[in-house]
Amino acid sequence: MTITLEINGQQRTVTAPARTTLADMLRDQLGLTGVHLGCEQGVCGACTVLLDDLPVRSCLTLAASCDGSEIVTIEGLAGDDIDRLRNAFSTEGGLQCGFCTAGMLISGLELVRRRQEMTREQTCIAMSGNICRCTGYNGIIRAVEQANIAGIAAEESACVPHSSEPATAGSAPQHTREEDLS
Repeated sequence: MTITLEINGQQRTVTAPARTTLADMLRDQLGLTGVHLGCEQGVCGACTVLLDDLPVRSCLTLAASCDGSEIVTIEGLAGDDIDRLRNAFSTEGGLQCGFCTAGMLISGLELVRRRQEMTREQTCIAMSGNICRCTGYNGIIRAVEQANIAGIAAEESACVPHSSEPATAGSAPQHTREEDLS
């Protein structure tokens, strides 16, 4: 089968047998080895990638079913949210052997992008689809929480008027975000 995808921002056309998993295609044909294969049964989360902005287990996803989709692997992540999350993983001790890290970062990034306040229990449940062999869960959960809080704060500060004079009733707020200016 011939499959056309946008992978990490680049249009790619790949020929693969119909039963090829997305993980195998990404690793074997495209050299994107940040996609790790652990259990190959969709349990460990090491192979998690973003498929049209949603985290999926690439070991369970047929490559052919992704034709026309956008795929982002750990190699293609960029921006403030992933930078916050990577820094938090470093400062909070969320990095151990590194095998689970790519899947953890992708799953954690999806939570950070939601911009929702979450309890520790909610964060643990949301991250429970990713298994850490080294049992580094406390550092990982703290990192996701820290990055989420920082993302919420950054978004809130982007919406605060930057005028030196206080806003008065009837005055329009001054926005700094580009999408608010259109």
